[in-house]
Order: sequence, then C-alpha cells, then structure tokens
Amino acid sequence: MVMNANILLKSKQAGILIALRDTTQAWYVSSLAKAAGTTYVHACNFINVCEELGVVNCEKHGKLKVVKLTEKGAKITEMLYGINSLITQTAAPPAAPSVPPQQPQAPPKEKEQPEKKQS
Repeated sequence: MVMNANILLKSKQAGILIALRDTTQAWYVSSLAKAAGTTYVHACNFINVCEELGVVNCEKHGKLKVVKLTEKGAKITEMLYGINSLITQTAAPPAAPSVPPQQPQAPPKEKEQPEKKQS
C-alpha cells in the first residue's frame, strides 16, 4: 500500500523546488506557484525562506523576480526528487500465503421434519 507522500514531504514546497530543476525556462514566483498548485503568497514566502537558507538565488528584473537554484539547492532538490520517486512507487503485491487453503466444508444437512397430519 502506498502511503500519502505528504507524510514525509510537503507537496507544495517540494513541487516548487522540483519545478526549479527545469532550467529551460525562467522561473518567476507566479509560475512556480502555478506549477506547484499553490498561491502566489505561499510561494513567495517559501522562496524568501529558501533564499535566506542559500537554496535559491533571486534576481530582480524590474518588478519580476527570477528564481534559480544554487548549487546547494540543486543537491537538495535532487535528494527530494529521489525521495519523492521512492515514495510514489507502487508497492509490490503481497506474497501468496504459504499455508494451503482449507477444503470447503459441506453444508450441514437439514433435518427432515415429520409430515403433519391433516385433519
């Protein structure tokens, strides 16, 4: 049985970091929020904390903030991606029982009731 991945990883925060792995596009806070399925405010607060921790760098381009992973952030994100992949793999089906199944028993016979005499 696969358990909910949110038990170990917060999906929206991990989603933001995992989205940043894609370096083919410029990531803005709004596009990260959309990719992770969260609000702009939540993504902005998370990005600010990540910037303080040295996980991301933010570059201002006018009013827009472009977000990129640092080397430290790239290592963390690779680990998160690996953990997320392990969590979301489907579990192997349970092994067949080693005890042979019991033989079905015959249903109990109904007792014959004596016929009632009609008067």
